[in-house]
Amino acid sequence: MSATPPPPPPQQPYGGAAQQLSPADEKLWATLIQIGGILFSWIPALIGYLVLKDRGPFVRAHAATALNFQITIFIAYVVGGILSIVVIGIFIIIAAWVLDIVFSIIAAIKANQGEYYTYPIAIKFVS
Repeated sequence: MSATPPPPPPQQPYGGAAQQLSPADEKLWATLIQIGGILFSWIPALIGYLVLKDRGPFVRAHAATALNFQITIFIAYVVGGILSIVVIGIFIIIAAWVLDIVFSIIAAIKANQGEYYTYPIAIKFVS
């Protein structure tokens, strides 16, 4: 008598559907993505978008809007850096820095309250 081993348990295939986040976790990650833009420019928004975009509509919307805004601010920094040869570039860099801080804090507060936020000045690169 030969005993056959039991079949292996079913496994989740690679690339399976991502588990949805709870509303509290979505608010937390959306807030962290918005605040991360102040410190690290567009990097947290990009990572948040790539990793969390399929985990919930709220965090996806905030990650996409943060990424669009941070790329827009990065472009302003580059233009300001180029124009810093002329004095006007310094003012562009300072204005972009202030706008980045103010609007990112407003967006983080809205995300923490569970509300959607659209930046008033942002080029739409990612939807």
